[in-house]
Amino acid sequence: MKLQAILWDYDGTLVNSVPKNIAITKSILSIVAPHLTGDKLPKYLLNEAAYHEANHSANNWQELYRDYYGLTEHEMLKAGSLWAEHQESNQTEVQLFDGIDKVIEQFSHLPHGICSQNSQLNIWNVLKQNGVDKSFRAVVGYDDLDSDCQKPHPFGGVKCLTDIFDEAINKLVMYVGDHEADVKFAKNVEQTLGTGSRVISVAAAYSGATPDSWSVKPDYVASCVPELASIIEKYT
Repeated sequence: MKLQAILWDYDGTLVNSVPKNIAITKSILSIVAPHLTGDKLPKYLLNEAAYHEANHSANNWQELYRDYYGLTEHEMLKAGSLWAEHQESNQTEVQLFDGIDKVIEQFSHLPHGICSQNSQLNIWNVLKQNGVDKSFRAVVGYDDLDSDCQKPHPFGGVKCLTDIFDEAINKLVMYVGDHEADVKFAKNVEQTLGTGSRVISVAAAYSGATPDSWSVKPDYVASCVPELASIIEKYT
């Protein structure tokens, strides 16, 4: 069976959004947890390297906000409700990783989808700005799912596939992400789809992810964008 679709994570996989995410998080903290601003700013928001350390260590955004930034449960939930709004209003520019547009173009004969904890509108805007939106058939963002259905819960992946194919059965698809939770997500989607379907997981290590330290391993690791293209080509 040949590959039938490519699903992507967004942050840290298609785009380097760390500068924007840091700026947004600081803005949200000023509203929900002002005691964590100024000279009390969490160390993981001081620079990109520290942000990567926390982001790739946390299992999900809730854990990131609670265990690494120091928010209470109540503050974390309030912060989550503000994320989409701040994503769309923040003007910090984000860039596709170098060469990602060429990978999308190379495999434009396949339908592409995105399963992300970013805002759907924000994702579509960036795809259009970079001229790659035509290859994408579906985008499932944070604001499209209930809080208990966020990755690694499979619901968003199944929704993305049904938006592309109407019926998500007997499919060979690939999911590319930069987090251990993305690997768990791929496995959960595969299990939910059942016999006849396979979800190949690829770790986007070119963004700073360290899959060697993950307890759940991906099927492949792409240490650079050209390597990602070579992995996809194996199945086309």
